[in-house]
Amino acid sequence: MTHEKSLTYSEYLKLDGLLQQQQPLSAEHDELLFIVIHQVYELWFKQCLHELRYLRSAFAAGDTPHALATLKRTLTILKTLVGQVDILETMTPLSFNAFRSRLQASSGFQSFQFRAVEFLLGHKRTSALENYPQDSRERSELQQLMTEPSVYDAFLHYLQANGVTVPAAALQRDPAQPTVADEAVQQALLTVYRTLPFQAQVCERLVDLDEGLQEWRYRHVKMVERTIGAKPGSGGSSGAAYLRNTLFTPLFPDLWAIRAQL
Repeated sequence: MTHEKSLTYSEYLKLDGLLQQQQPLSAEHDELLFIVIHQVYELWFKQCLHELRYLRSAFAAGDTPHALATLKRTLTILKTLVGQVDILETMTPLSFNAFRSRLQASSGFQSFQFRAVEFLLGHKRTSALENYPQDSRERSELQQLMTEPSVYDAFLHYLQANGVTVPAAALQRDPAQPTVADEAVQQALLTVYRTLPFQAQVCERLVDLDEGLQEWRYRHVKMVERTIGAKPGSGGSSGAAYLRNTLFTPLFPDLWAIRAQL
């Protein structure tokens, strides 16, 4: 009688392969930390994409409990992303510059998954595609996301399904365009806050999500300023100057615009 071999922890998590993916290009002590942190960021971005797609489907299904639960999980992940900056900031400018030249043109600026997160949240722009070769998988997937409804688009349809009169133009807009403020949508959102407390909770969690991403952007900017100052970014961007331009631009401008009217 043969016994089937039981699955081990290492086999389930593919640890042999995973732990071989950290391969520093120098003998500098801090390069391993730099690699681990950025690989973990990419794993969290993968989970964020998984959660945001699920959130979009929950909105499409009118499933408020799962939408709220998914928003809570995504917000917790964002807090973890911010917390990881504290670890990265234990690396001094001297230690980073000791191996920075090894990175050549590679940069977090090229993170395909973070761009995909932005696109899913409605921050779409064709200029982001230029960072990836024409025939690359990354560019193809981003082009696909450009044509799909964002989380915010799905949210507006969710409100309509819950009896809120959302302007037809907002429901029928081209999903490839970035989200922009719409006074008619803002009037619909005011109705939500005043008459639909359960859906108003969803609105507030979306504001939390927007704020959470802005918080991560801010910590990222300060970490870059602290590490390389005004030097250009390793991927050819202007470094901290470029990152500062991404600050304080809301993903969901309508949800911020109504604050003074509540």
